[in-house]
Amino acid sequence: MGRDFQTFLKQLEAAGELKRVSAEVDPFLEMGAVADRVAKQPGGGLGLLFENPKGHTMPVAMNISGSLKRMEMALGVDREPRGLDAIGDRIEKLIAEALPKPGSSLLDKLAKLPVLAEVSAWMPKTVRKGLCQEIVLQGENAKLSALPVLTTWPEDGGPFLTMGMSHLRYKDGRRNMGLYRLQVYDDRTLGFHTQLHHDGARARHGYAAGERMPVAVAFGGDPALLYAATAPLPPFLSEVMFTGFLRGEGVEMVRCVTNDLEVPADSEIVIEGWVDPAELRREGPFGDHTGYYSLADDYPVLHVEAITMRKHPVFSATLVGRPPQEDAYLGLATERIFLPLLRLVLPEIHDMHLPAAGAFHNLVILSMKKEYPGHPQKVMNAIWGTGQIMFTKGVVVVDEDINPHDLQEVLFRVTSNVDPRRDLLFTEGPLDVLDHSSDRFAFGSKVGLDATRKNKPFDGFAREWPRDLVFPEEIQARVAARWKELGL
Repeated sequence: MGRDFQTFLKQLEAAGELKRVSAEVDPFLEMGAVADRVAKQPGGGLGLLFENPKGHTMPVAMNISGSLKRMEMALGVDREPRGLDAIGDRIEKLIAEALPKPGSSLLDKLAKLPVLAEVSAWMPKTVRKGLCQEIVLQGENAKLSALPVLTTWPEDGGPFLTMGMSHLRYKDGRRNMGLYRLQVYDDRTLGFHTQLHHDGARARHGYAAGERMPVAVAFGGDPALLYAATAPLPPFLSEVMFTGFLRGEGVEMVRCVTNDLEVPADSEIVIEGWVDPAELRREGPFGDHTGYYSLADDYPVLHVEAITMRKHPVFSATLVGRPPQEDAYLGLATERIFLPLLRLVLPEIHDMHLPAAGAFHNLVILSMKKEYPGHPQKVMNAIWGTGQIMFTKGVVVVDEDINPHDLQEVLFRVTSNVDPRRDLLFTEGPLDVLDHSSDRFAFGSKVGLDATRKNKPFDGFAREWPRDLVFPEEIQARVAARWKELGL
């Protein structure tokens, strides 16, 4: 069942996953430095609620998604034995039930009606009133300076909103909800950072110069909304509907005060405004998830027309910076939830890992069942041609019995199974806009490493491939049974 953000904070506190900070902390640099130190503790540290931000009365929540347990709690799978993988299991089951089988009969199609009913339950529901409009500030009364917006790094171009979920609509009516950073220029204008590959950029490009695209930036609401805003969804599935899938029920939405967009009714704060796609302004630099400052560039300006909120809101923020940070656990959720979808096109894949140090799009480690010559290379090329994972600069492929999450094991296989001349595959293609290492904007080279054993007949390895060093199972079981006796 869904719950609002403050209810979720209470659940975290009851579970020992939230730390209240009563001392005064400055949103300018100091709050970010505290969050950075906490996020780098083992397991991601605790969620933080700064109750006394300097210069403001509105509390600030940070690192709320920054652990595996809190991510599981946010998505309602903390009591599932398989944790985040349980959501992937649901997706896999849904696909299996929904896809027509060859020669399926009318009875088979009727059997799918419960699945269709389940899907309809995920649709958003429009309501007349919402908590997010208990207070309505319009015109000159709508001031961004009323919000405790953080400046997290010393060379940032200014304060940035980092946890605002931007709701907008394509000209053809499709919804979009994305987590786009927003630089505060003054009380009434923001930098709308919708970069080249973002859905937000595609949406605004559909509007003509001088035409106003309505935007509503929502904070808080059900914690599943935040994950959905970052998820690499197919174009036919809206983030709000995907939130309904995660919750098992549709999200209640309320119409904005100054435009016809809808936002989650139980949001903490909503900023309403518009963007003219032809009006650009310098935005940045910004300390980014790559661990470097992303460079300043020109982006559209979001003009604020209203700020609405509940009576006693909590402001959400995150620190974006060198991994690991809070977003590492959003990336972990994507890794586990979308593995079944990747297997639809690449069934040979056994497991996948996106290491946090790779900033999500720099390294993918895959384990797979190798069945023919060039099979690992086929998988590498498929990764470079699939959705947002196309940005991956490095793909490492290991055998199906190797755990891609065990980085020591992966490094062992890379150093012992790879002949560089034979096993490295180089190509070129799109890169993330934030990638600074390529000498061309958003385009550069990529590399794949075939770290599988070359012990199959079709590998054509001229010498004998050695066997792994492994103790017999009988001996391992005997030693395990005697472990306490041995005093170890």
